[in-house]
Amino acid sequence: MIEKEKNDKITDLAVRKGFFWKSFELYGGSSGFWDYGPMGSILKKNILDEWIKIYRVEEGFLEVDTPTVNLDEVFIASGHVKNFVDIIVKCDTCKEEYRADHLIKDVLGIEIEGTNLNRYEEVIEKNNLRCPACGGKLGRCQRFNLMFETTIGAGGDGGKNGYLRPETAQGIFINFSRLSRLARTLPFGVVQVGKAYRNEISPRQGIIRLREFTLAEAEIFIDPNEEELSIDKVADNIVALYPRDYNGSDERGIAITIKEALNDNIIRNKFVAYNIAIANRFLTRIGIPNGKIRFRQHRKDEMAHYASDCWDAEIKTDRYGWIEVAGIADRGNYDLRSHSIESGQELYIFKPFDKPIKAKRVAIKPDMNIIGPKFKDKSPLILEKLKKGEDIVINDKDIRLMIGGEEIILKDGDYSMEEIEEEVHGEKIIPHVVEPSYGIDRILYSLLEQSYREELLEDNETRSVLGFKAFISPINVAVFPLLPKKELIETSKEVAELLKSYNLYVYYDDSGSIGRRYRRQDETGTPFCVTIDFETLDDNKVTVRDRDTMRQERVNIKDLGKFLKDLIERSRA
Repeated sequence: MIEKEKNDKITDLAVRKGFFWKSFELYGGSSGFWDYGPMGSILKKNILDEWIKIYRVEEGFLEVDTPTVNLDEVFIASGHVKNFVDIIVKCDTCKEEYRADHLIKDVLGIEIEGTNLNRYEEVIEKNNLRCPACGGKLGRCQRFNLMFETTIGAGGDGGKNGYLRPETAQGIFINFSRLSRLARTLPFGVVQVGKAYRNEISPRQGIIRLREFTLAEAEIFIDPNEEELSIDKVADNIVALYPRDYNGSDERGIAITIKEALNDNIIRNKFVAYNIAIANRFLTRIGIPNGKIRFRQHRKDEMAHYASDCWDAEIKTDRYGWIEVAGIADRGNYDLRSHSIESGQELYIFKPFDKPIKAKRVAIKPDMNIIGPKFKDKSPLILEKLKKGEDIVINDKDIRLMIGGEEIILKDGDYSMEEIEEEVHGEKIIPHVVEPSYGIDRILYSLLEQSYREELLEDNETRSVLGFKAFISPINVAVFPLLPKKELIETSKEVAELLKSYNLYVYYDDSGSIGRRYRRQDETGTPFCVTIDFETLDDNKVTVRDRDTMRQERVNIKDLGKFLKDLIERSRA
């Protein structure tokens, strides 16, 4: 199959079998929005359940659920209002808009990152790029913020500006004080699964590029001075790394153990390395072949504004090439420090010393006779900030500090300075954060593509198969009567009810020939089909058909539930 033909077949199958279809079809649809049907919803839930199992159960992380609508202060502090932008270019003739970096890559094969408008315009003009839709001249490049803006409450003076979140992370960061008290010690991790929104300029790749999508994110808070993490259980795991300076010929990069990657300084942060191993474990466990996975390090010019390092988990797809499905980012203390400054409330961990120490520091003593009348109701807050001596910038003789998002400047004469000695019982630490962030919709598409195959059978009939692992498949088992006879139907329904008691998702079907029913389940990815025939009425045994091998086995009804549960659980390997 050629790539586009395979993609078209997968999309057709996905729509036909109820995995996903375009949203708002009744009204003509809208690009970037897709609905999940019955099969897609279950498949997506199974993927997320496995992700939660790894992070919450196996790794012991906390979990939260926070609003998708956030106050604008949240994203002013996080830097998204200023930095969460793409470069767009519009056709002067037909007014079609394009994301400039995608247009340049699609036409010229050149990758450009960053937000330097001159750089994009120079490439467009030098190569005489025209509008792909009408051939018209392209206009000037512009910055476009990708967040959906909204008003919280009534309009006018009564409303408050807000945004739909572009990531779930900020809901975790602004709850840090409460979460750190629950966790009690560093390091600790917090996960959140939910919807996120990005007003993509021209989404044209199905569920690969959506305006509303599902993220599964973890924020891991660590002491920057102590790497209290054992990598023993992942040290020998082999992963494919594609460092930013790699110039070899293998498109997957280099195969290397986690331990070697750390020892060779390919990955510098132990928590980043550990979570690369976890990402590889998750993707292979749900059914992505290891040979189709790599971890590519971001170039410095494509790094997010909050990251000091980032490795993308990428999957090789037939239709779209290597696509990013997850990112493991070292966010440093950027977010907690930014929210501390914007909110005026410190977000930190107090780390006690083994015993108190004597320390000297320079104390700032404000002249309240000047500051009181000058700053009025803000003066107590200024006094508190100066007393703590934190989040203060001294520039020449000016002291700058943030109070409730407003910058306050104290001039020479508003204060005096003196050296004092005091007993110190510990230190305040702003934790650093490592963030694994997974795009579940992209993972689901990749899993569909990797699982899809066509087989030519002996009778020259072609069967389409979704070869999901049994535990991830939307339907665990289908139950059929061999023929639509009353006694077979009754027994089949009894068997179906029995299997439901084992917490299996069961599909019952008595329509059409047995061959057609098998084919329908092959297309849906159902791993096992159970057939009740006339022999069943005598010996209480049913025929269990394996989707992948098409081999059949007779199993006693009383053993059937455990037999299938064991097979499904073994598929996790």
